[in-house]
Amino acid sequence: MSTLTLSTIRQQLSRVDLAGLGIPALVLLIVAMLVLPLPALLLDVLFTFNIGCSLVIIMIAIGTRKPLEFSSFPSVLLFATMLRLALNVASTRVILVNGHEGHEAAGKVVAAFGEFVIGGNYLVGFIIFSILMIINFMVVTKGAGRVSEVNARFTLDAMPGKQMSIDADLNAGVIDQETAKKRREELAQESDFFGSMDGASKFVSGDAIAGLLILLINLIGGLAIGVGQHGLGLGDAGRIYTLLTIGDGLVAQIPSLFLSLATAIIVTRVTTAETMTEQATTQLANPTALFISAGILGLLGMVPGMPHLVFLTLGMGCAGLAWMIVQRESQPARGESGGPAAAGVSDEPKELDWDDVDQVDLIGLEIGYGLIPLVNPETGGQLMNRVKGVRKKLSAELGFLIQAVRIRDALNIDPDTYHIVLKGVVRGKGQVKVGRELAINPGQVYGNLEGQATREPAFGLEAVWIEPSQRDHARALGYTVVDASTAIATHLNKVLRDNAADLLSHDEVQQLLDKLSARSPKLVEDLVPGKLGLGAMTRTLQNLLQESVPIRDMRSIVESLTEAASRSQDPDTLTALVRPKLGRMIVQGLLPDANNTLSVMTLDPGLEQLLHNVLQQSAPGQPTVMEPGLSERLFSALREGAKAVEEQGHPAVLVVSPSIRPWLSKAARYRVSELTLLSYSEIPDDQSVKVIHTVQAETR
Repeated sequence: MSTLTLSTIRQQLSRVDLAGLGIPALVLLIVAMLVLPLPALLLDVLFTFNIGCSLVIIMIAIGTRKPLEFSSFPSVLLFATMLRLALNVASTRVILVNGHEGHEAAGKVVAAFGEFVIGGNYLVGFIIFSILMIINFMVVTKGAGRVSEVNARFTLDAMPGKQMSIDADLNAGVIDQETAKKRREELAQESDFFGSMDGASKFVSGDAIAGLLILLINLIGGLAIGVGQHGLGLGDAGRIYTLLTIGDGLVAQIPSLFLSLATAIIVTRVTTAETMTEQATTQLANPTALFISAGILGLLGMVPGMPHLVFLTLGMGCAGLAWMIVQRESQPARGESGGPAAAGVSDEPKELDWDDVDQVDLIGLEIGYGLIPLVNPETGGQLMNRVKGVRKKLSAELGFLIQAVRIRDALNIDPDTYHIVLKGVVRGKGQVKVGRELAINPGQVYGNLEGQATREPAFGLEAVWIEPSQRDHARALGYTVVDASTAIATHLNKVLRDNAADLLSHDEVQQLLDKLSARSPKLVEDLVPGKLGLGAMTRTLQNLLQESVPIRDMRSIVESLTEAASRSQDPDTLTALVRPKLGRMIVQGLLPDANNTLSVMTLDPGLEQLLHNVLQQSAPGQPTVMEPGLSERLFSALREGAKAVEEQGHPAVLVVSPSIRPWLSKAARYRVSELTLLSYSEIPDDQSVKVIHTVQAETR
């Protein structure tokens, strides 16, 4: 039983993290010093340890490049302050109990500071201690506390702006999600740090006040105990206890001054990539300032009555240091352009590599310099949020993630102009007015507005740029009023929706398959890559997007492709086979809110038969050729029919046979705007349909 118990204890001890016991051990040591009497030798060790800790802390503070590199400083400052105060309590106990034994009653460290440092003169020691207290409390501690308070206040006030800046960089594609997460964590840590420093500075100021009170208690208590209990004369008691008290105060006050300086260094640091030493060396090495200072010192050295040797020597030293700095700064310049060899090297063109080849952005938004305020959140710019909203909305509707939009300023375009760029090609452009709002005529208004007439950039509707004060009046007249950021976002939404197929690549398709595979692994495994390659599937999905069919229902798409892949590998054929499976989703977007009846157009039977014959006569793999006159009459009739149906308040939907739908859809895509082509097989069996127009065209 004992063997088992010992082995269990050893296992438990082996699991203990010894490094984690440091702080609890320090806390126990502080409590022990506050309660238990300590021998003089142990006091010497602890006083030396306290001075060493304060030196380490101030050296770390000097070497940090930014405050967050020493984020544990507030807690370290608390423990260091408590350690010093506990030592004060322990030494006070020893001084009051054993002070009558002589100057080494509280240890050799206190005796050394009491006799050697202040020359054994308690009056000098008291003056030096008072000066140190004034420097520590009135200068360093008070200034550090004020800086901590201001830093904490401004850091908290700046948090919303910094968070919006991170979101703006993320939306613009400047940083990725991981970098944004890291920056947010650093921002939260910075806020917590300066808030903690604001409170930690109170430790330092309280420590200085406590040091002064302990000094007075030691003096008064020591005199009372020495005279009243140990029978010492007033002069002897005053000399012994004053030297011990001053020595103890100096031993404690010097580490306290180091901690105050460390606090001031931390809170006054400006975040850079350099340490304080590197930063000060770089910025203070100013030859002009050194030359001027050398000249002033030289003039002072020639004034009668001045110590000429000291001033002239120091002036020559400043001049020599400035000359060395000038020589050091000029050497790289001569090495680059002064010498013949360097000139020969610098004149050679840099060898090209792949870093010189820039990759075009998938989605870009170029803005003139006059539109920069729309991007800056600090000036109230909302364009970043609008763009993020467009991406979120389109991603949800289309079924795949729209990549980040890279927003950049372009000096080669007009100040109020913007370009929407896809794969390096401008696909949309427009002009907006910062500080004004766009009043759009939706088709019926009840008055005119004063302002600059224009066209709404997304759909080309009549519009007027008005002052913000006219907003309510314009809405009362029936206008739709939007700001400049919304106008750009609406245009961007239309361009991205119209070109959704260009935004889908193999990477996005693979991510869609991976996401589906997490829920239905067997379904994806059966299709890709066994039955259908990733390229063919990507092209099929692009065809669906090109025909304004969202790909949200990836499960149904993959099921249809699994069945159709054995019949064909052609993306156009696969698209036609997948569409009936998505028919209900396609039709749902065409139904009006009032009822569930789908109003459609159809082709005249003779015209539809003629189109069948044309397709049958075309050679496989060759483009379908139609007589030009018939083609013009067909598309003219389709445009007139679509316009008539839209005037009745219905979407323009044309239903044709499955065999001609793919060809007619591709031919009419850019000739008849807003026309949706369905095949009979794509309409669900339980969907009610009403024919409201028949397209007729002379077939002679």
